[in-house]
Amino acid sequence: MSKLWGGRFTKKTDQLVEAYTASISFDQELAEEDIQGSLAHVQMLGKCGIIPSEDADKITEGLHAVLSKIRRGEVEFSVADEDIHMNIEKLLIEEIGSVGGKLHTGRSRNDQVATDMHLYLRKRVNEFVELLNKLQQALIGQAKQHTETILPGYTHLQRAQPILFAHHMMAYVSMFQRDIERLQDSYKRINTLPLGAGALAGTTFPIDRLFVAKELGFERIYNNSLDAVSDRDFIIEFLSNASMIMMHLSRLCEELVLWSSDEFNFVELDDAFCTGSSIMPQKKNPDVAELVRGKTGRVYGHLIGLLTLLKSLPLAYNKDMQEDKEGMFDTVNTLQGALQLFAPMIETMTVKKEQMRQAVNEDFSNATDIADYLVNKGLPFRQAHEVIGKAVLHCIQNKKYLLNLELEEFKQFSSLFEKDIYETLQPEQVVNARNVYGGTACNQVIEAINRAEEAIQETEQWIDKYIEKN
Repeated sequence: MSKLWGGRFTKKTDQLVEAYTASISFDQELAEEDIQGSLAHVQMLGKCGIIPSEDADKITEGLHAVLSKIRRGEVEFSVADEDIHMNIEKLLIEEIGSVGGKLHTGRSRNDQVATDMHLYLRKRVNEFVELLNKLQQALIGQAKQHTETILPGYTHLQRAQPILFAHHMMAYVSMFQRDIERLQDSYKRINTLPLGAGALAGTTFPIDRLFVAKELGFERIYNNSLDAVSDRDFIIEFLSNASMIMMHLSRLCEELVLWSSDEFNFVELDDAFCTGSSIMPQKKNPDVAELVRGKTGRVYGHLIGLLTLLKSLPLAYNKDMQEDKEGMFDTVNTLQGALQLFAPMIETMTVKKEQMRQAVNEDFSNATDIADYLVNKGLPFRQAHEVIGKAVLHCIQNKKYLLNLELEEFKQFSSLFEKDIYETLQPEQVVNARNVYGGTACNQVIEAINRAEEAIQETEQWIDKYIEKN
């Protein structure tokens, strides 16, 4: 069969050009979305009297038949037919005859492919919100078990102040909550219908774009036909959101890699999420965490790639925009794989609270509290800071920690020290002294967990709403 657009041409397409310009090797991922959009489009054509209703019915039946064959794996897509749209149209014509050629009335591949990608990303955003929600639940599960587990908190990867392990987990819950909110906010831009824009200027047929939007569950339609076919902001926004999610995952991965090392020995990852060495039998490598950390750069690359692709394109559609899909598909697969693994990896992680507590007992992360102790006794903070600095230096020189100092040693640095300094220096006291909203005190962390669980319920309601809608 000749090209569906071949009437203008006197020569066949060069085979090298055919292979180079075809997108079917990757855009076949959009097969179901393409048929979904076509079903709504043909219903509209029949309703508006643009094609006879019996033709619309026949095309509808044919599209369902093609979809069934695709789902059963009976279809072999052809490079000669370039892309998913023309492959499906050709399959439709083979299924029902020449009447299948009426399907493309009132639309272009330009608005068709844009619609497919909106449908595709709309579904994926729902999936990622749900996966992030499950990851939050896994983190909260660990937090609930460790509302009294203390570990060193770090700045500059140097021990800074004691914190609750639950507080540390809840920091990531907050990060992923922002990621969820960004995805939810992007949904309204993804859920905008471009179909009906034609190639760039609209169509001469009396189509009903609002009907198609309602059939496909779109909340809005594009106001400008040029913008509708050339807009890829919604993909850039998705890639940006995905990059931030991967960045947050990567930060947690880095900590899991550090914490599971012998040098830290704070956690142990379950065997199911680690691998061994081909030469060193003692090794247990946190490969999942390392690979997620590594794949973050891959997702960043797709974002920069699409931004670079679009930066010099004139309106409206250009063939360059065929390059918008592979990075999007790869990002979806990369992010999906990471999130599917992460929740069970966190759930099965063993937290070594004794080692964490030992680390807190063998550092100077309670030093700030001694400064605050002196401030509460009337000494200006800058002077208190200097006093404690000298006390820490004394400890280092004498191979001691602050809790090991005798009261007489404390008094060498300030006469304001009394026996109550030892209570102030206890890690539990240091942690619970941070009793401010968002702080690491036990009661504040429990309240944070309660707030997070309320947010999780709201997210689940959002998921139910949009899954049902779509």
